[in-house]
Parts: sequence; structure tokens; C-alpha cells
Amino acid sequence: MDNGLLIGKQIAIMFLILLLGAFCAFRGVISKEGTKQLSSVELHIVNPLLIFMSYQTERDSKLLGGLAWAFLLSAITFAAAIIFSTLVIRKSRPDFDIERFACIYSNCGFIGIPLVNGIYGKEGVLYLTAYVTLFNLLVWTHGFMLMKGERDFSSLIKAMKNPSVIAVVVGLTFFLTNIRLPAVPAASLDYVSSMNTPLAMLIAGSAAAQTNFIKAFKNPGLYIVSGMKLIAVPMLCYALMCLTPAPELVILTITIAAACPVATTGTMFAVLFDKKPERCSEYFAVTTLLSGITLPILVAVCTKLM
Repeated sequence: MDNGLLIGKQIAIMFLILLLGAFCAFRGVISKEGTKQLSSVELHIVNPLLIFMSYQTERDSKLLGGLAWAFLLSAITFAAAIIFSTLVIRKSRPDFDIERFACIYSNCGFIGIPLVNGIYGKEGVLYLTAYVTLFNLLVWTHGFMLMKGERDFSSLIKAMKNPSVIAVVVGLTFFLTNIRLPAVPAASLDYVSSMNTPLAMLIAGSAAAQTNFIKAFKNPGLYIVSGMKLIAVPMLCYALMCLTPAPELVILTITIAAACPVATTGTMFAVLFDKKPERCSEYFAVTTLLSGITLPILVAVCTKLM
């Protein structure tokens, strides 16, 4: 099946679950507090387990080479996104820090991992872990300082303690040393990690249901952020990656990660530093919905160009 159609089908499946999450929020089945608790379960247990289990595979030179490329290409895409957003979104804009953050950091965990897992399976998730690792290191250093408005490298320690980063370190150690879990615990962890897609989409739907979309679309910054995050930044990153001899699967995986909607971490930082958290939530909700259209088209175009 064509990659564009495949990703479109996977997004359709995910968005039906997202709508269910929105319905649950409207009916009061999932409250705001419940959304936070589910998010905690997703971020601290389910997502890291999926990352760890992606490394529970036979070690070979192809996977090792692909993983090395994934780390290099992830570094290139983040560098490109940071430079591009800094050049386009000037400090003269009232919400330049929020908008830059939104254009650089994607929801590669909640949206990217289940999407790549559904399309490319464990090999795709394995390559995506490189992007997730750099995301967590950068979002708690560069992203943290961008939202705070001053330099502060103390958050790097917090980044190293992130469950997803720990999962990568432990998983990579098991992968390189060829340590495989026994059948019973492996099956148990597989069951839990398989919750990633439905749980992430229920959370996204619940969060979106709490957003005032009429108010969101009145904000001009929304159109700048949406255009850059969902189209301009990932296309720029894709073009740069195509200049390298990296494997096609790695390039497409990192492109999908870069093209995911705005990261929810921005809302958390906005609450922490009193930087219009409702606006960050609007960016997350609207770009999440729009990505259902942009992601399949983007992947189809990129596949045709390769």
C-alpha cells in the first residue's frame, strides 16, 4: 500500500479514538484531573515501555547503522527547526517565545510513536527513539530556557531523568548486549506497551475537547505556527535529510516525527512561567486536528520525491 494511504488509514484509526476521547470529556467520563492522570501513566509507564520493547529485537548491522543515522538526522532536523524558527519568528512578535517553541518541538511521543508503530512497526519505533531522546534533552534545555526567557542549564539533569531517555539507555544496552527478556515478562510488557496508541489518542481527544476553537482561530499566530510546524519545518528537514545517503525508512520516520503537531510540553512550561498556557493548548489542539490532513499528504509527497 502507498505510504500516503497507509498513514492516512492509520491516522483515521487514531482520530476515531481521539473523537471517543473528546466524547468522554464532553460527557464527564474523563475530567481535567483524569486527563492529567492518564497523561502521567502514558508518559511515565506506557510510552517508555514501548520504547524499551522496540529494542527487544535481534541485533544486526542494518539496525545499528539505521539507528546511528537516526541520531544524526534527528540532530540535523532540530538544528534546522531552531534556526528556521528564529529567523522567521522575530522577537518583535508579542508571543515569539511561545510560537518558536511550538514550531520546533513536536508531539513525537503521543502522536509520533503510535503512528510510526502502526505503519513501520518496531523497526520504525527503534529509529524514532533517537528523535525522542534528542527531543527530551533539548526541550528541557533549549526549550526550557526559551520559555523561561533566560539561560538555565540546571534542567539538563531533569532531562536525563526523563522516563523515555532512561528507556532508551536501558533498551539500547539490552540491544547491544543481546539480552532478551524471558517470554512471560516480555509478553506482559508487550500488553502494556500496546496501550500506547489508544491511551494517547484518548488523552489528545480529551485535551482538545477543553479548547475554545472559535477563540483559537481568531489568533493570527495560530496560522503561522500551523503552517510552519505542519508543513514548512518538516519539508525543510526532509530536504536536508535527502542530501545524505541515509536509509529511506529512517528519513521517513524522522520526517513524520518532525511533522507531528505541537508538543504538549509547551503548555506545561507556559503554566510554569505564566506564559499564556491557554494559547499553547490552542496550538496543540488545532495542529493535532489539522495533522490528520497534513501528515498523509506530506508523507505521500515525500515518498514520491524519494
